[in-house]
Amino acid sequence: VQLQASGGGLVQAGGSLRLSCAASGRTFNTYVMGWFRQAPGEEREFVAAISWSGRSTYYADSVKGRFTISRDNAKNTVYLQTNSLKPEDTAVYYCAAADGVRLTPHWAEYDYWGQGTLVTVSS
Repeated sequence: VQLQASGGGLVQAGGSLRLSCAASGRTFNTYVMGWFRQAPGEEREFVAAISWSGRSTYYADSVKGRFTISRDNAKNTVYLQTNSLKPEDTAVYYCAAADGVRLTPHWAEYDYWGQGTLVTVSS
């Protein structure tokens, strides 16, 4: 699976962005998909994950209620709607695919990674 993230940019605090991750391959709908982020000088951080069917989701406490993960298996795409953005949300956001059924926040359990898209939130 090859992943291509997009949708990042510069936004003011309180604003919104919709990140997209397009996947190649016919087996997209068998993967758990996740979003992670990494700020400069920081470790990679789990943001959200979604089951292959889209019926189950899992969020980091820091984004719960502000971010929404979704997927469209017909389009081989997973989305991250980010609302009420804060300066501390500034990071490179990565999408990832895990060949399993469990929603996991652990980056080491993801098998495929996109190249990342930069989100910058100004105060």
